[in-house]
Amino acid sequence: MLVKRSQKINCLDLKGQHQQLKAEIFEAFERVYEITAFSGGPFVEEFEKYFAGYSESDYCVGVNNGTSAIQLALLALGIGEGDEVIIPANTFIATAWGVTHVGATPVFVDCDPQTWEIDPSQIESKISSKTKAVIGVHLYGMPFDIDSVKSICDKHNLFLVEDAAQAQGAKYNGKSVGTFGEMACFSFYPGKNLGACGEAGGITTNHEKYALKLQSLRNHGCVTRYYHDEIGFNMRMGGLEGASLSIKLKYLEGWNNRRREIAKRYQKEIVNSKIKLQFQPENTDSVYHLFVVTTDEKEKFVTYLNEWNIAPGFHYPVPCHLQKAYSFLNYKIGDFPHSEYLAAHCVSLPMYAELTDDEVSYVIQVINNF
Repeated sequence: MLVKRSQKINCLDLKGQHQQLKAEIFEAFERVYEITAFSGGPFVEEFEKYFAGYSESDYCVGVNNGTSAIQLALLALGIGEGDEVIIPANTFIATAWGVTHVGATPVFVDCDPQTWEIDPSQIESKISSKTKAVIGVHLYGMPFDIDSVKSICDKHNLFLVEDAAQAQGAKYNGKSVGTFGEMACFSFYPGKNLGACGEAGGITTNHEKYALKLQSLRNHGCVTRYYHDEIGFNMRMGGLEGASLSIKLKYLEGWNNRRREIAKRYQKEIVNSKIKLQFQPENTDSVYHLFVVTTDEKEKFVTYLNEWNIAPGFHYPVPCHLQKAYSFLNYKIGDFPHSEYLAAHCVSLPMYAELTDDEVSYVIQVINNF
């Protein structure tokens, strides 16, 4: 007989991770304090070196957050006013912000009904003379269909930018995401698989010219202090954030593997026909930043989970094309039915490396009893 737990299981809980690493991270913070390297500097440069190596890229440029990473990547590609960039409707809004912030227009496409990633078959019909790039999102930590999207980009001479904000450590055909496009944009928001103690982001690339451009843009458009060669931004990564990320990066593979273990149990042991899981292609190796399911009885399911002390998440309840902020683009309900269905029926289950086997078993049993 299933007994209700007295302690709530949250969709995400960062306390366990930070308690384990508190002494190590605080020691790193002391080193930052000793030389007052709070903005950019050696601790950011150290992390950039480590993360470039980890992601199999030649360069990593640290910035203040993942949204800025997308904006600066597009600027480095020369994208701006009057241009169009194709992105999935099913993504966090920051993917679209990056496009809008450079003066370009986001052009949305639907997601695949099985993988919930960008649907390559929808892209070519959206290409116009104004299209300059496609941003593919490795949503929930699972790589999108890179081969198909890259083939389209190559055919039409478009840039491919990877939004890897949720996918640190994910692989596609055995190769790290972040190495397939011109650039890849990462978020190190605290809740990510690799999250800073604060806000942070990064851009990886194998092109020196883009790395140099990004380093200038994030730092007021200058290479030599007080000599500003172009219009730039104040988008540097902080030293404390860089130091905390270098510490955490050492543990990322272990955390990702634990997430995979939990995901495999969910995939194998959740046998309730009312619950649909994301399809995982064999050539992808997700890091399960989120574990999203859908159900036609969402409201009832959410109430039920909360009654059993399981707190779900919702990623994301309104697709980008129907957000009020983009009403001026004149999209309407029915334009992207798969993204709209997912938004209306998605529920995120508890997913973080510190979940115990007993907690995972409890979640599975509760769901199967729904």
